[in-house]
Amino acid sequence: MGKNKRSIYILVFSNFLICLGIGLVIPVTPFIKNEFHYTTSDMGLMTSLFAFAQFIASPIVGKLSDRVGRKPVIAIGLGVYMISEFIFAIATSLPIFNLSRIIGGISAAMVIPTSMALGADLTDLKNRAKVIGWLSAAFSGGLILGPGLGGMLANIDYKTPFWVAGVMGLISALFTQFFLKEDDKTREIEQEEQAREKQKGISSIRAILTAPMVMLFAMILVASFGLQGFESIYSIYVNQVFNFGLGTIALVLTLNGIISLILQVTAFNWIIVKIGEMNLISWCFLLSAVCVFWITQAHTKIEVIVATLIIFSAFDLLRPAITTLLTKSSESNQGLINGMNMSLTSIGNIIGPLMSGALMDWNTHYPYIVAAIILAISYLFTLVVKRFPIIPKKA
Repeated sequence: MGKNKRSIYILVFSNFLICLGIGLVIPVTPFIKNEFHYTTSDMGLMTSLFAFAQFIASPIVGKLSDRVGRKPVIAIGLGVYMISEFIFAIATSLPIFNLSRIIGGISAAMVIPTSMALGADLTDLKNRAKVIGWLSAAFSGGLILGPGLGGMLANIDYKTPFWVAGVMGLISALFTQFFLKEDDKTREIEQEEQAREKQKGISSIRAILTAPMVMLFAMILVASFGLQGFESIYSIYVNQVFNFGLGTIALVLTLNGIISLILQVTAFNWIIVKIGEMNLISWCFLLSAVCVFWITQAHTKIEVIVATLIIFSAFDLLRPAITTLLTKSSESNQGLINGMNMSLTSIGNIIGPLMSGALMDWNTHYPYIVAAIILAISYLFTLVVKRFPIIPKKA
């Protein structure tokens, strides 16, 4: 990392602030629903619009960041996030709330994959897993601390968290604009590689659509359904099936947050060094598939809690592992690669909750049985992908 340490720390700090802002608003949504007498479907539409906008914008923004640089895209994205939160704070009608979520989804597409791409630009292969782990921990830390802080701010007024989140977006944008530096040498190398590809008549998209990359992208797409199929209805499922109260659910999520931070900050890079990205991805899919099915067969709350913590821990390692592998797959087109990763994940964020909700209307256990099957299929994908060299060898 060397000379890029300060930029990496600023990037981690900015991402922590933006995710803290996202986390702030989580406990406030029931107040919005009750204040304006919206239905659960209305609130679900807000969530889907955010993910849909993120899905559409991510590959476009990723390609743009490859051409114009990461820093301006991240800085503008943080400014757009600020605007989306301020609009939500002043909104009094459903169309304006939905507009805010669409703008928020665009901002997420600009910030999250571009940050991962810049983290890859600023590091060599040896340190990349460590930096991706730090960025993932920043995301997790903000989302973990945000809801508690948002609940306290909501005691002032239920829209206060949105104003505070907007201010955090502004602070992050200013930090990024004035203190963050890109690695000019990396940018020059990337532009040279893109120029060579253009001379050969090969587009950036075609350049990354090799056989192993296609399978890796397919694995991300299939996995996103399984992950969201589990996460989106977890609170409802354990409440209905195992009579978990809000206190128990909060305890489980808090424990998961602590374990997640420990794994991503201290253990992730060590695990990658010991077994490699693909082996870690395989184990995460296998453990999550087994434990999701275990929950459907569990008889005690302790079993459910243990299985849940294993599943969430696997997910928390899986996401940065896939991101790290993607960033190592090509030294150019980092923005496009991370943008496609975010878009494929967004598809799961859109359809996964809808799928689980519909299946739960038929049978309480159907969503988790299907999720376990999908995660098992993802594990089988990893066995196929292992046969192909994803990380290119240096000449």
